[in-house]
Amino acid sequence: MSIKITSTVIYSLLLGICTHAQQNDTLQHKSTLLDLSATVGSSQATIAGAYVYNWRIGKKKKFEAGVGLRNTAYFGTKKDFITAGPASLTRTYTTPFLIFFAGQRQENFDTLTVQRPFTNSLNATANFGYHFSNRLLVGFNIDLIGFTIGANTSAIFKSNGETITEPVAKPAAFNLLLTGDHDKGSLNSEFFVQYKIADRWSVKALYQFIFIEYKTTTVTQVAEDGTTVTRFRNKANNIGLGISYNLGKK
Repeated sequence: MSIKITSTVIYSLLLGICTHAQQNDTLQHKSTLLDLSATVGSSQATIAGAYVYNWRIGKKKKFEAGVGLRNTAYFGTKKDFITAGPASLTRTYTTPFLIFFAGQRQENFDTLTVQRPFTNSLNATANFGYHFSNRLLVGFNIDLIGFTIGANTSAIFKSNGETITEPVAKPAAFNLLLTGDHDKGSLNSEFFVQYKIADRWSVKALYQFIFIEYKTTTVTQVAEDGTTVTRFRNKANNIGLGISYNLGKK
């Protein structure tokens, strides 16, 4: 799937959510939230702040959908980043969405060990949830498109038993959701359970799946078919806690 086609799909998704909400505005609740979460994993952690606009939809208004803007700061120590793509190099088949179930072609994986990765990613998000009660919400959100800045750092590149020093590994600048190993850059997603503790305040427990991508500048992976690779990705599974403040709702 090309970047142009996927960008169109993402835009259509956001437009569809907003248009549907506006057309049914009298039947919906709207909420504007400020959200802060922190997660930890193996030698890594994240802090994320988000502005979220959601609509309650459906007859009983149990479901919600919305859009947002999220900044995710990621930091770690001596993390391994593996070959990030193209997907034809890293997966047994590359059909978008179905790629999640594809096997990994580990024989094509090289490793970039980044000494002190640190990134800040600003991305548009899509948000979905289901209200089991007035207090209990289960939801999911995912980054769609944005950009990343961060620290350049030294790294160790390992390929075919050889080790090479990479003096300047740098964060990939552009982020785009394309599904699985088609993705570009650094993207954050959360599965969460949220509980309302006061009129405007809620707390949540979350599982985070996040991609962080670094690029080499002086060394290059060369696959057997001649494909050259400079993008390497850390896929992190973290757990954490968060808090949300409702700025107002209708």
